[in-house]
Amino acid sequence: MPTALTHDDPVHLGPFRLVGRLGSGGMGTVYVARTAGGRTVAVKTMHAGLAADQAGRTRFRLEIDAARVIGGQFGAKVVDADPLAETPWLATEYVLGPPLDEAVEQGGPMPETTVRALGAALCGALGQLHRSDVVHRDLKPSNILVTAYGPKVIDFGIARAIGDDRLTRTGSAVGTPAFMSPEQATGQEHGPAGDVFALAGVLVFAARGSGPFGNGQAADLLYRVRYGEPDLTGVPAALVPVLARCLDKDPVRRPTTYDLSAQLHTGAGEFADHLSEALLGDIGRRATDVWQPVPQRLPAPVTHTLPGTTAVAPVASAPVSRRRFLAVGGVLGVGAVAATGAWWWTGRSSEAKKVADPKAPDTSDRRNLDPLWKDEGYFESSVVDGVKGMIPAIVDGVAVAMRGYARGFDVSDGAKKWDDHIGSGWQWTAANGRLYHLSYNVYQDDRAGAPVTVDTIAPRTGKKVKTLARLADTNDHLEGNQFLCIEGDIAYVAVGKGKGGTLGYAATQKWTLRAVNCATGKTLWSRPLPKRAELDQSMHILAAKVAGGRLVTFQQMKEDEVHIVVRDLKTGGILWNVPYRVDDVATLWAAIAADDTHLYIGGSRLRAVRLKDGKAQWQTPEGRPFGPPTLHGGVVYAVGEGVGLAAYKASGGGRLWVEKDGSADEQSRAWRPLIGKQCAYYRNGAQLRGVDLKSHEVAWTYKTDGDRFYANPERTRILSLSDTAKLAAYPMK
Repeated sequence: MPTALTHDDPVHLGPFRLVGRLGSGGMGTVYVARTAGGRTVAVKTMHAGLAADQAGRTRFRLEIDAARVIGGQFGAKVVDADPLAETPWLATEYVLGPPLDEAVEQGGPMPETTVRALGAALCGALGQLHRSDVVHRDLKPSNILVTAYGPKVIDFGIARAIGDDRLTRTGSAVGTPAFMSPEQATGQEHGPAGDVFALAGVLVFAARGSGPFGNGQAADLLYRVRYGEPDLTGVPAALVPVLARCLDKDPVRRPTTYDLSAQLHTGAGEFADHLSEALLGDIGRRATDVWQPVPQRLPAPVTHTLPGTTAVAPVASAPVSRRRFLAVGGVLGVGAVAATGAWWWTGRSSEAKKVADPKAPDTSDRRNLDPLWKDEGYFESSVVDGVKGMIPAIVDGVAVAMRGYARGFDVSDGAKKWDDHIGSGWQWTAANGRLYHLSYNVYQDDRAGAPVTVDTIAPRTGKKVKTLARLADTNDHLEGNQFLCIEGDIAYVAVGKGKGGTLGYAATQKWTLRAVNCATGKTLWSRPLPKRAELDQSMHILAAKVAGGRLVTFQQMKEDEVHIVVRDLKTGGILWNVPYRVDDVATLWAAIAADDTHLYIGGSRLRAVRLKDGKAQWQTPEGRPFGPPTLHGGVVYAVGEGVGLAAYKASGGGRLWVEKDGSADEQSRAWRPLIGKQCAYYRNGAQLRGVDLKSHEVAWTYKTDGDRFYANPERTRILSLSDTAKLAAYPMK
């Protein structure tokens, strides 16, 4: 429970009203706070002495960056932050769940199935960090919060970029001795393998109630970590060889998070299915406790006395342990009893409306619904590449979903239709009611490969129907071969020549953008694409569309550099090329919004760009970022920061409406909205929202952990795919 604010605690930090203290330690104070819309958050601050030190501020900024990298699925989602404020602060979701050490202390060691599910999910969290070149460096039970939807990793105070030692003294050991890696214990570089070592220690603790190197003084623990053998007594026998490999003194011999996840768990079932009733009950109680009244602010200490009396200071609140301090460094996450704070508030508003208007329709059966179907076990690993895990095509009632290779799913019931093709999502596309594929021969490591072919595939069986064209001077072994789009009989593809590398591109390869006539098999034109650095994994084209007699592409020049490149359809020549700055290039894998005259883009603002010259025709005021937009019926739909779903006139940019009836605090701008016949859909928090196109109110909400959303051509189904490779389907109204 929160305790009372002291007399000198601030009233507000940024836009958040402080309502209580959650804990205070040597680094700063954590508060419970509310937004204007009623959402509960946790706000972490720095003590003034630390804020006055530039190195301290730098660490705080890096902690914010790491928390943003891990995101809301695996950590406490960052709501807002200001590291430059006089009192630097970080606001995150308030996580509903105990720290792992507290859960084990209260409920005892966890069964093997729980440890396996916990470990696989934590592999996903660490994998998310490592793919962004960040290591945690302090993974331990008290930094892991257990929720009904999976564990969340917190406290990134000493996390840093891989290879960056500017804030670490050479030869010094930073971290928690009982869960350090040997290399970290000697002050050496702690990379991703070091986090794997710490994770194994955490799983040993979860399985038997103590770590692999016991307890004691820091010096003793550091010695055991560096030179002693781990004690795995009491660990389930099937887990011993898996964890022993993770605890190898040589980081080279430890598995990656990807490999470890596959050894621990299949990804089947809900995470809550693996938790005990007692633990689920504790999570539920925390969901209730956060709404209990908080004591009034304590008065200032008495500063004067009367003759014959002694000054009495107010009774101080009980000190909060470091465990409690760390556990509340997050925000209202999804729990067993309540979902997010935003959902709680929305539901409460709906109940209030019913009381005010007894005739109001009962929409309770439209809220927080389950998907029509979901497939959690078919994609073997709980960790997938955010780009490879995608749905590149939906045609003839079949969705082609990717995870290393293509599989066909029936959109009506999720039944698997086929899984015969190895390849990547960008090698497939659908157009004209047909499914197209670029040939891919992954097994030709010892030669340059055969020419790439453009094939049609039967959607219901996955079998090749016909080869439409063979592309000279290409290599069908190169994973980067890519379908851009098809307009009429013309296919636009990016294809490479040269030997394949073991990972990503090779500097010796040559890449071209081509237009191919699928009716005649002839190449109409070929244009060179920029060379890629050795082992670069940035795709050439993120999205493409034929619009206004031009080929519009989002072309990735480097890992974080994207340009809008518009080409002439007849020759392939570049008409204009301008930079496109976005926070996350993965958002641009969604379809392009364009008509015959304009391209519509998000970013720091919503803009309409003229196709003829790349100049802005209209744009929203600066300061409110938007996600990628969708164009439908002359209206541009996009999700804006703080407003949720908004609609603008394509001609002129006048705002038509913004969504009503619900907090937009957890709006996601990571994907474009989908427009149905009655509703528009986008992700908000842990839900897929359906906003009525007439009333502009939230009409439907569905539980989701999806990151990318796709609609079938008939606009009757939405399919989602998450970074944990879970496929789900929802009705589209």
